[in-house]
This record gives sequence, structure tokens and C-alpha cells, in this order.
Amino acid sequence: MNAYPDNLAGRLTPGGRPGHPSAAMRRPHKSRKVTIADVAERAGVSKTTVSHVLSRNRPVASGTSARVELAVAELGYRPDGLARSLRTRRSHTVALIIPDITNPFYPVLARGLEDSLAQVGYRTFVCNTDAEEEQELEYISDAFHRRVDGVVLVTFCLTADRLPRVLESGMPLVSIGGEIIDHPRVDVVRADDERGAFDATSHLIRRGHRNIAMIQGPEGSGLPRNEGYRRALEAAGIPFDPRRTAAGGWTRSGGAKAMQDLLLMEPAPTAVFCGNDLMAIGAMDTARDAGLVIGRDLALVGYDDIEAAALVHPGLTTMLNPAYDTGRVAGELLLERMTGAFQGERRSVVLPCRLIERESS
Repeated sequence: MNAYPDNLAGRLTPGGRPGHPSAAMRRPHKSRKVTIADVAERAGVSKTTVSHVLSRNRPVASGTSARVELAVAELGYRPDGLARSLRTRRSHTVALIIPDITNPFYPVLARGLEDSLAQVGYRTFVCNTDAEEEQELEYISDAFHRRVDGVVLVTFCLTADRLPRVLESGMPLVSIGGEIIDHPRVDVVRADDERGAFDATSHLIRRGHRNIAMIQGPEGSGLPRNEGYRRALEAAGIPFDPRRTAAGGWTRSGGAKAMQDLLLMEPAPTAVFCGNDLMAIGAMDTARDAGLVIGRDLALVGYDDIEAAALVHPGLTTMLNPAYDTGRVAGELLLERMTGAFQGERRSVVLPCRLIERESS
């Protein structure tokens, strides 16, 4: 494809050579890397102005910004990330450390985080820990040594005393899901899980159920949801019986196994609140295998409202856990820390959950 407009490509000089377009229309030779100076020349602005447009650190008039962005697109300019990092002492990268990338809740959270940061030039790297403490520590240490600008962490077990070097360095860190990392500079974004579990269990009570069991996460995790379940029973005058709880992994197979244990109880529960949707779907599998009709013989409520909750049959009643907004807000808090716009003590943002009624209850 000719690099010049059609009206210039065929123009000849008196000597028979192609006419040379003006400098403003010239595209650098393919073998040479496009530089910020090329973009500035094409847009008719200074290199400093191009830098301001690309970094968004300074306001630039909309018309000027549009010319620069057009020049970037036409020339195929890509900023040199390494050079920019050395110059600014920023890597413009963020680490998202999560327990299970196969859980549909976390990709939605990651999308919210990325959407809030990509528009200002940050890239997000996802690290999967399988909810193992040592793996979490390894990823945090790796992020620290790679000089990422910030970390968003979902942990069920790490506490501040395990992270002294990282916390003392001042590297911005946002904790998702709870205040387990108790440190004045670690911001927190979490759903109101205790109230959500209270509302989910209360929904089953309003449906006339008294024999309500709960499938919980592994020991030591999901404690606000466990507490919301217990509190709803007691508020309705139903004694809490720990024997009517079964623990499992936050997975479909974990829910299936826990449901097997619940069905061995005498009498078997008529309703079950599950700590997340994957476990609820696993509980459905076990209940069907036992000959039960979901929604008639057994009522089920999950938690998170992942996409599959609306696709299973019958549709799963669940609590909408705002995954996207959790990631988005975490990104906004982290950005304020990374840019120095906020330097105060910890902020804790609690997002509400909402009951989504379907046929399973």
C-alpha cells in the first residue's frame, strides 16, 4: 500500500522522480522505529505536548489532543514502556492477586479493575494463588521486586504481620473482601456479605422454611456470610445448630460433597443457603441425583449471581455480589494512592448486595 495520499503518490518532479510530500505528511521509513518526535511533527505540536496527551498528567485542549491521537494512530506509535518507567520511576502496571481464576466472579472483578485503570495507561496482570497463603506471599514478593505500581489482593488468610517489607515500602495495596490486612495504608473494598447472607436466609424463612442448612466455604473463610446466616435464624426465633452447616471448597464439587453430608441428616433440610453460586450448583447436582426436585422438595439460594446462576435449571435464586463495581472501585482507590492524590489513612468501601429471585427457592 502506498504511504502517501493518492493525489501525491503519482506526482512527478521535472526530473522524473516522485514528488516529496511535505514533512507534515511524511511517514518514517518502515525500518525505523516511530518516535515521539515523529508524532509531534505530524501533529504540529511539541514533544512535551505529546507527552502530556499520552500520560494524561496535564490538561491539553481537546482539539490539540485529537490531533495528537490521530497522529499516534496514523504512525502506529507505541510508547517505550521501559524508557518511560526509568524516567518516571513508574512501571504503569498493577498486579491483581486472586484465589481462583476459574471462579466466574473474579474475571468480572478483573474487568472492573482494568476498565478503571486502562483509560489512564495502566496494565493489569492477574495472578492465581489457589487460595494458598504461601502462593499469595510469593506473588506479592514478585510484584514488589518487579516494581509494579500497586497491588489488588483477594486473600482469606494473609495478615499485616506477614507483609512487613511491602507495607513499609509504601507500595499501594487494596484488599478485596475484608479487613484481614489491618494496616492504616491498606484500603478495603468489600460487599456487605453479612447483610447479604442475612437477607438470603431471611428470604427462605419468609418462604416458610425452618429447617435451613448452610453450605459454607473452607474453615476460616467467608465468615461474614456465616454470621449473616446465623443472625437471620436467631432473628426469626430459629435456634442456630452448627450441625446444620457443612463446609466445602468454593467450587461446584465442594458444594456437591457438602450437600451429600447434609442429606444424611435427620431430618434432612428443606432449604439450603450456599456460600457461593458454584457450591449451589454443585448442591443442585447432588439433590437431583437423590431424586429431589429443586424448588419443590428443596429450596436453594446461592451467592454472587454469576452468569451461570441464570442459565441452570431451575434458575438459581442468589444474592447479587457487585463484582464489576468491586474491581472498579478498587482501581479508583489504588490510582489515587499511586498518583499521590490521596495519602491519608485507610478507606473502607462497603458495597450493597441485592436478592435476585428465581425458581430454585
